[in-house]
Amino acid sequence: MNTVLIVDDSDINLTLIKALVNKLGECTPQLFDNPLRALEWCRDHVPDLVIVDYMMPDMDGLKFISAFRALHGRTEIPVLMVTANDQKDVRYEALLGGANDYLTKPIDRVEFSARVRNMLSLRQGQKFLADRAVHLAELVDERTKEIREREKELIFRMSRAAEFRDPETGAHIQRMAHYSQVIARGLGLDAKAQTLILEAAPMHDVGKIGIPDYILLKPGKLTPEEFEVMKGHARLGYELLKDSGSETLRAGAEVAISHHEKYDGTGYPKALKGHAIPLFGRIVAVADVFDALTSERPYKKAWPLEDARRFLEDGRGKHFDPLCVEAFLAGWDDALAIRQRFMDEEIPMI
Repeated sequence: MNTVLIVDDSDINLTLIKALVNKLGECTPQLFDNPLRALEWCRDHVPDLVIVDYMMPDMDGLKFISAFRALHGRTEIPVLMVTANDQKDVRYEALLGGANDYLTKPIDRVEFSARVRNMLSLRQGQKFLADRAVHLAELVDERTKEIREREKELIFRMSRAAEFRDPETGAHIQRMAHYSQVIARGLGLDAKAQTLILEAAPMHDVGKIGIPDYILLKPGKLTPEEFEVMKGHARLGYELLKDSGSETLRAGAEVAISHHEKYDGTGYPKALKGHAIPLFGRIVAVADVFDALTSERPYKKAWPLEDARRFLEDGRGKHFDPLCVEAFLAGWDDALAIRQRFMDEEIPMI
């Protein structure tokens, strides 16, 4: 049904136009003999067509159209102005002021029917395009969400592929990713950045895919030469991810190459110092080390939480960005909840 707003201070004109509108079928007339009350109604309702008389008390048709058009979402609604035969200047002004068409008094029934049908057809076309635009936007959102979910799954599987070759666990990458999000939130990063680091952090060690097993899985201490090879996983991860069209994978590349840098410049692979280290790398460094310390592995026992906390505090300004440590400790309760949520399977000690 089409809602047709009719505004005229004459009861006779209102009755006549209402009858003509009803004859069109599929129309609901909404009558007002006062333009101010009609305007109030329009604040909460969107008509499909407005028929307004020019000569009215309090507010003439031109002022009504101007006020109507100023309402949000009312700029495209068809407006039909009704004027007297000798008001040519008014008709010109009405068309320039926002009316789509006009009728002259006395109203011709055939002309009225044709003009109103044309304007309602225009309105139906607008509504169809608007509905289609909304539908297409929803469809795009749905497809984009599906793509993002597949991307997230791929990222997790890539990260797990690296972890399968390393004495870490899937729970480790979940914990350190969520710890990273806690730090990002504590630093005041926006929601988008928090989500980005949550999804990118698991890729920190993806470069270990390229490290030989005799080094990666060596139970004892690495020789200096072997450690140099092991350090290469940071660059390998970066090279693997850096040219992706995905923002998340590019963020993963940044994390991969920078999470072993140290705030005092003694880290690798570039020996970057302070804020020269990308922010995501500084964040993940805290999250990754804390989880490594507090997790049990075949070659070590888990550190007590307070010892790990003290290690982070002692490392401020040396290993870690002090602000990242403070943000993590400020979210300590959240970190403990994450640790409880993502528990490792029991690992036998050697």
